[in-house]
Amino acid sequence: MGGKWLGAAIALLVVATSAQAGEISATATLRADQSGPAISRYIYGQFSEHLGAGVYDGIWVGPDSKIPNVRGVRSDVVGALKAIKTPVIRWPGGCFADEYHWRDGIGPRDKRPSRKNNWWGGSPETNAFGTHEFMDFAEQVGADPYVAVNVGSSNPTVMREWIEYMTSPGEDTLAQERRANGRDKPWKVPFIGIGNESWGCGGEMTPEYYANEYRRFSSFFHKNSDNPAVRVASGANSFDVNWTDVVTKAAAKRMDAISLHYYTIQTGDWNKKGAATGFDKAAWGKSFAQTLRMDDLLRQHIAVLDRNDPQKRIGLYVDEWGTWYDTEPGTNPGHLYQLNTLRDGVLAAVNFNIFHKHAERVRMANIAQTINVLQAVILTKGDQMVLTPTYYAHQMYMPFQDSTAIPLEITAPEIDVAGSKIPAFNASAAKGKDGKIYVAVANMALDDSVKLNVSLAGLKAKTVSGQVLTADKMDAMNDFGAKPVVVPAPFKGGKLSGDRLTLDIPSKSVVVVRLD
Repeated sequence: MGGKWLGAAIALLVVATSAQAGEISATATLRADQSGPAISRYIYGQFSEHLGAGVYDGIWVGPDSKIPNVRGVRSDVVGALKAIKTPVIRWPGGCFADEYHWRDGIGPRDKRPSRKNNWWGGSPETNAFGTHEFMDFAEQVGADPYVAVNVGSSNPTVMREWIEYMTSPGEDTLAQERRANGRDKPWKVPFIGIGNESWGCGGEMTPEYYANEYRRFSSFFHKNSDNPAVRVASGANSFDVNWTDVVTKAAAKRMDAISLHYYTIQTGDWNKKGAATGFDKAAWGKSFAQTLRMDDLLRQHIAVLDRNDPQKRIGLYVDEWGTWYDTEPGTNPGHLYQLNTLRDGVLAAVNFNIFHKHAERVRMANIAQTINVLQAVILTKGDQMVLTPTYYAHQMYMPFQDSTAIPLEITAPEIDVAGSKIPAFNASAAKGKDGKIYVAVANMALDDSVKLNVSLAGLKAKTVSGQVLTADKMDAMNDFGAKPVVVPAPFKGGKLSGDRLTLDIPSKSVVVVRLD
């Protein structure tokens, strides 16, 4: 947990609920005269795996497509990701990464081998989208590439050669091969993951075995001026803190970050996860009860890291997170296609606020996944594109990228949503790069608005402005061919009076305000 000020935020405040039906009243103190850790822009990262229509149709349509594209990459998707200042994209997986051979995806496309995607529906993998295409996509978006290398079914030599192919500026054979394939200058690859879910689809390894494999692979990583990438170790499956403990004890000196994966399963049952749409109030409550476990999850893993890495050198990368529902009826179960509603937008904001709270150690997070898979920010169908409520949550939180956290002393009252007891809301605050103060609130109450009275310590603000994301129905969604119904609107519920800010926050909503 980052900084002593966070502990104070829990202890100092007493909150009461209002007697007025349908409204929750709470108080808070914003310590604008204090500061916490930096909130990295990389917390707003994306993850794109070769899975279903995540890459093919979602990103890649080919240069001959009638869909507007630049060198085969969809222009509408690029524009949408640029608009939310996407900072980093993780690729090619996921489980796919530990079966992927990078040489399959270079050279003339008509000569690349076709493979079976064994992890995701047995679909054909044409390898039309390989290293050059991904790097081009990332450059078009303006995002940093985060490449996951194959540990489970490969070896250190293959890893080393791929890194050199991408990053070598010299006259060696691999650099010349890259040039022959159309890229003269080496790419900048700031992040490289050494394996993925090595406890599961990445090789069914024990933490002891993976720690030794990681040490072996990292010995041939050759971190230097050509390859200064952050070395990311394959981390734990949700609450398996023993994995984090064993791996960091054995290999901390050779890693710069370690990953962590956690998915919100509303039912808690991987065999029957529940529907993405048409759900009831109980499903809403369960979803938020499950996603709020992220806070305790981070606390536990951070405690282990603080013991094994007291200098706080190693970052914690939550490089897979998001909702996972049953796939949409009539779609390939292996393609993990699900729709995206207001619930997902609010849930994304809840997680952003949690990541901000732990920003001293949590330095990257990558929602799963960017397009057409799981909690996607974008859905495509032919030449059509839909921006989901999750996309708009990312858009609203853009001011938090590379901001500085500010203590917001607040405790939300507990509510009961059809049997699930959860806090009514969570919130965070920061000073943006523009010098302005931003406050974000995610209201999880389905029926109750929140009147939040904030004491502004150390801040003299004259105006308050912002946006709100909400809708009439809890499963409202943006659909193809229809006017979007879940989009940010101007927020008119903020008032300033002296050193006090009052926010009237609608039920089931996300609000982000700026104080000037």
